Amino acid sequence: MNAPLYTIEILRLAASLADDSALARTDGHAEVRSPTCGSRIEVSVALDANGRVAALAQKVHACAFGQASAALMEQGAVARSREDVDVAIGQLGAWLAGEDGAVDWPNLTALAPARSRKSRHAAILLPFRGLLAAMDAAISSTMDPGARG
Repeated sequence: MNAPLYTIEILRLAASLADDSALARTDGHAEVRSPTCGSRIEVSVALDANGRVAALAQKVHACAFGQASAALMEQGAVARSREDVDVAIGQLGAWLAGEDGAVDWPNLTALAPARSRKSRHAAILLPFRGLLAAMDAAISSTMDPGARG
């Protein structure tokens, strides 16, 4: 018999996602959407002086896997650099595709039931792509001082 797709752990993670919240200071914001499943995530980020994540907020409209992934992304995001997030996206994509390499982000193995379901991969990657896009927006705004409001 096949293992269940939506495990207790995935449902717990999805339910643990914090309610929509606002940051005291937003350096970058991005909204990303998966054309595959229609999931949509907005990410706002505040960066520290070294360009690492100091705080983030999300609005998540996604399936249980997208919500669980967003919760895991949020739990491991603080102190991450843009490069850390970019590397994690590549590692996570490879892992989801069945490669055996490690993913340098805590607890992502909870998403293992989705590895065999390619239709879920875009929703799982979406929060990480949203974080990267928000960080890119923050970095761009520091290069253009007139861009901040």
